[in-house]
Order: sequence, then C-alpha cells, then structure tokens
Amino acid sequence: MQLQKIFVNGERLKNTIEAFADYGRTDNNGVTRLSLTEEDLKVRDYFRSCCEELGMSVKVDDMGTMYATLAGVESGPPIVIGSHMDTVKKGGRFDGILGVIAGLEVVRTLVDHGIKPKLSVTIMNFTNEEGARFEPSMMASGVLAGKFDKAEMLNKKDLEGITFGEALEESGYEGDASNRITEATAYLELHIEQGPVLEQEELSIGLVDCVVGMACYEIEATGESDHAGTTPMAMRKDALFAATDLITELRNKLSGLDSELVYTMGRMNVFPNIHTVIPNKVIFTIEARHKDMEIVREVEAIIHSLPEMLLDCGVSKTKLWGRETVWFDRGICDLVEQAAQTLGYSKRKIASGAGHDAQFVASFLPSAMVFVPSVKGKSHCEEEFTSYEDCEKGVNVILETVLLLLSK
Repeated sequence: MQLQKIFVNGERLKNTIEAFADYGRTDNNGVTRLSLTEEDLKVRDYFRSCCEELGMSVKVDDMGTMYATLAGVESGPPIVIGSHMDTVKKGGRFDGILGVIAGLEVVRTLVDHGIKPKLSVTIMNFTNEEGARFEPSMMASGVLAGKFDKAEMLNKKDLEGITFGEALEESGYEGDASNRITEATAYLELHIEQGPVLEQEELSIGLVDCVVGMACYEIEATGESDHAGTTPMAMRKDALFAATDLITELRNKLSGLDSELVYTMGRMNVFPNIHTVIPNKVIFTIEARHKDMEIVREVEAIIHSLPEMLLDCGVSKTKLWGRETVWFDRGICDLVEQAAQTLGYSKRKIASGAGHDAQFVASFLPSAMVFVPSVKGKSHCEEEFTSYEDCEKGVNVILETVLLLLSK
C-alpha cells in the first residue's frame, strides 16, 4: 500500500521548538534542563499532555524513560522515534529535544491527515542522556541495552549528593521494568549535527551510518621538583617539558594517519603548579575517534610506542576507556536515504563523532539516525542554532521514512 505524500507543518514545528525551549530557557536564549530537575519534570508533563491530546497512551519504564504510543490497526513491532529532553547547563534549544519533537510532529501529521497507521508509532524520551547531572551520559539507554548496571546507575550522585535513584523516585516518573521496549520495526533518531560539515558543504541532511569508535588514554610524565631559579637547565627533570615533547610527538604521528581522524588533548594537570617550582608530575589525556577501528588501533599503537623515559622523566600510559564503532542497520539506513532522495533534499553520508542513545539502542533494535546542520557547528552552548527550515526538512525525512515503513 502506497501512502499519500504528506509533509509536516513547518510553522507549527517552529512554535513547538520554542514552546519546549520555554522549559529552562536562559537569559541568552539557551536552555538549562538537567535530568529530573524541576524544569525537566515540567517539560515531561508538557510532552505527556501533547501526546495525550493526540490520543496516545503514555507509559514510563523503571529508568524514567517515556513511551508515548499511537496505536496501530495491526499488531507488530512499533516504529519508534526518539531522543532526549534533558540538556547540559546553558545548552541549546535543539540538541536532543528536536528528536522528540520530530516524533510528536510525525504523529500530529498522521492525525491531521486521518491516517491510522498499520503499525503503532512510539515516541521515546530517554532519561539522562547528557549525563550533565548524573554521570555517565546515555544512562537510561545504556541500562536498557544492558551496557550499564541498573543498581550502579541508581547510586550515581549529583553535585549535591542526591542519587539518581532518589531523584527518580521523587520525580513521579519511576515506572515499571515491564514497560521497557524489547522490539521495534525501526528506531529513528533525528539530531542536530553538532559539527560544521553539513553547513560548510551547504547540505540539508546527514545520513548517519555509524557512531565512531574511540579510545581515551591518560599519559603521565614524572620528574622531580626543584627550585626554578637555582637549578641549571641541564640538571632538571622537568615533567612539563617532557609532556609537551610527548604531545608534539603525538601530533606529528597522528596527523599523518587519516584525514577523518580527530584527536584531542583535552585535560592537563600540572603538579605542584607553582611558578617558582619545576613541575614534578604532569598528567594529560589523549582521546581519538574514527569509524575505522583499524585506525583507532593504530592510534593506540602509537600511544604505546611512546618512550618510557624522556628528559630523565618516567612516562606511563593508562587506557581510561574506549568503544567500538557502532554501525546502524543497513536496511533502515537505505530507507532513510530513499526518503531524503524522494523529497529532493541535498544530503551526504556522515559519521557521528558524538555519542547518542541510538548507539546503544542499535544493539537490540534496527536503528538509524538523521542529522541536520548546526550553524557554525555550535552545540552544548546557548549559541546553538539550526534553521527552522532545516529542522523541517529533517522531520520530513523522518516522516517519509515512517510512511515507507508503513507502506511495506
């Protein structure tokens, strides 16, 4: 059965984005909506009311993840559209929430046109994706996918010493484990790119084929502290000099590996951090990301090849964590590409350098993601912006993909 060509209401979508942004809106037009805070609970209530107005049923699982479902006329695994509504502190109006709003607008559009879907359509709001209040990020989807231990997650504390379990119990959004999703025809997640590629290439749609693999190491250089004014240069064991030489060596070797490799030395601690004392210890991180795990393994080999002694300082390397590349379902990705092609939108395949709930969901549900451009690549800040036209195109791609799935 071929369903009619329909599109979302762009003006309503814009108004909906701004309506959701009112929950935690900052003075500089960003959003602070940390997981299970008052702002998050209010936006959850608002989302629930929007869904119930459409005749949807709303359930909550034991991690507070919400499931709003428009019942289908036939039984079978639902089509799921999801993301998250929590933000980082002073984040933007689009990160996460756009994926939830996409689901809402898809259902609104089906209802507008009197379409009773063959399969149920479910919108998911994952709890604590950002990890901005309770670490780690993607907490609820991680528990759902069996990547995180639930008991351990319930005991995670925020800066005020409140555990996730306590906040969840007090929120009124602690549901039952029996409500957890276990099957779906497809899981679709729309997200802003959070990077500059689509805008730079003047493209509207990113067809996300994977979430890239990564490795993060801590490098420690250990020397000796002495007086900064009385110790000759040739007699020093300066850990900071050793560390900067290690960083230079890493940059020289990693920059020649692959043009798509990204790497960051994002944290450095210098001890004792006194301007009159030669540093005796420096610890810095090196994190690298690439979709080809062979490249990631080459990065790790380069890290392990660093000398154990440099400038009379000891050097050690410790792997903090890593992840394998998560590839999305080829069949669902092909449908998303077909949808974008049918709509005539400019597009390209793209890998996600950031983590998303979809990477965990993909371990047990056929999943795919769609990116829309981020102006100047900005995200996780109040300046975050994606044009409403691009948002509309992204939601239309999700809608068209849903229609393709329903027509099978």
